[in-house]
Amino acid sequence: MSIVIMVGQLILGLSILVILHELGHFVAARAFGIKVEKFYLFFDAWNISLFKFNYKGVEYGIGWLPLGGYVKIAGMIDESMDTDQLAGPPQPWEFRSKPAWQRLIVMLGGVTVNIVLGVLIFWMLTLKYGETYIPNDSVKYGIVPGVVGKEIGLKAGDKITAVNGKPIVRFDELISSKVLMGNTQLTVNRNDQILQITVPGNILNDVADYGIAEFVRPRTKFAIDSVVASSYAAKAGILKGDSIKAVNGVPITFQDELTTQVKEYKNKQVKLLVKRHNDTLTLTSSVNKEGSLGFPDGSWGVRLTQDEPTTKNIKFGFMGALPVGASKAWGTFADNAKGLGKVFKGEVKANKAFTGPVGIATMFGSHIDWTRFWSLVGLLSMALALMNLLPIPALDGGHALFLIIEMIKGKPLSDKFLERAQIVGFVILVTLMVFVFGNDILKHVGKK
Repeated sequence: MSIVIMVGQLILGLSILVILHELGHFVAARAFGIKVEKFYLFFDAWNISLFKFNYKGVEYGIGWLPLGGYVKIAGMIDESMDTDQLAGPPQPWEFRSKPAWQRLIVMLGGVTVNIVLGVLIFWMLTLKYGETYIPNDSVKYGIVPGVVGKEIGLKAGDKITAVNGKPIVRFDELISSKVLMGNTQLTVNRNDQILQITVPGNILNDVADYGIAEFVRPRTKFAIDSVVASSYAAKAGILKGDSIKAVNGVPITFQDELTTQVKEYKNKQVKLLVKRHNDTLTLTSSVNKEGSLGFPDGSWGVRLTQDEPTTKNIKFGFMGALPVGASKAWGTFADNAKGLGKVFKGEVKANKAFTGPVGIATMFGSHIDWTRFWSLVGLLSMALALMNLLPIPALDGGHALFLIIEMIKGKPLSDKFLERAQIVGFVILVTLMVFVFGNDILKHVGKK
């Protein structure tokens, strides 16, 4: 059932994006009196469709090949490669008969809608939920670096105070593109000694492998909140409210210290120094194969209550939320553009940078969370806008590039050139899709 929910959310999200993107082309074409022959969600390859109907001279339908969608505009060389109608003289209702500036607007109609949709979604999410963040000055015990953070030299207890010399106000800045795009300097207070630690330009490779959570997180103290019956912790005599002060003689203050020390003794026993009210006890517990005081199968048996940093929430009015939402949408667009730039420079591996349908479905999750759903749709809408702006033939950006060249030259490029460009663009896109699908499958198999 969880797979059905993931796939269902993926199809719904992509369908919304594709339909609205193609609607942008459709509305712009009709506004300039250009005839639209087809409007399809997914592709009806070899003229095979799951559903179709005609309304006012336009064939609307759903194709069987779920790789996007399209509108077929009369008198235009597009992915359908239908050149028969181009053999005759141009007709006033055809794409090729219109001025270049009108055709450019038609080509950019889909991207424009994607950008507007992204801004609208982030605007509404900001209006409803505001902005919740952790003030950096409330992270009183410093940070805990994960695998990625340790690799660049961060240590537990470090207090990161600035990025590129600019003081950090929100802790979330440390896991934003401002830092994770790399080539940045972190100002670190380590035991009252100020250090400068460089975040390398290729750090996204490691983040892709281990996840953002393995960069940094706030350090916290802890207490035993509950103990699951029959777990190793329960059998050792640990009770709710206990404080673990040492593991095999090594003093413990913070949760990361407890986790690290216990993991050192997988499938072994440890002596725990436990404070209970005013008493100090020494208890012996087994450690499971995952390195916790849980069950033999690896599941956890102790739940902790943590001294979490305080959070702040800022609420916005209807118009006040607009610039904040627009900034988030633009930030997503800019981050994707920077990420592509890093791929082209060779700083980030392509197989780390791109995620296909399997990865996106996993992001939607196995249960329905509408906030997460619309957040992802907003992110994907901005990503789709960027991808369609790439100057690849067969994409909107390729068409736009050729139209701009036409406007500069003062005459259109030849039909033969455009036909060949479409074929080249189609081959590039198919190759990219094969790569993304294959990469997705390898990632999924590799995690098993």
